Amino acid sequence: MPGDDDLDSVFRALADPTRRFLLDLLFARDGRTLTELESELSMTRFGAMKHLKVLEEAGLVVTRRSGRAKLHFLNPVPIRLIHDRWIDKYTERHVTALLDLKHELENPS
Repeated sequence: MPGDDDLDSVFRALADPTRRFLLDLLFARDGRTLTELESELSMTRFGAMKHLKVLEEAGLVVTRRSGRAKLHFLNPVPIRLIHDRWIDKYTERHVTALLDLKHELENPS
């Protein structure tokens, strides 16, 4: 599992609402061009390119050339790593406690 330092760029990328919106667009339909993604944003093409570059550097977006087009694809693995490292471990204890309480209330001895 990557260390916390490896996930810093992912956290920084996810901190921006525009970048999260771009990830949502790619989640809805993968393999979009810059033009397609830019058309959904209220910013310049250059601004969209800068956001996509941050997402690529964080490993959240991967690209592939198809002829003259550069297609952008969502890579959900870094988000899953964050979930496993920072979310899952903190919720597991609480969920277990709630399930124990539910069982205790439904099956009193």
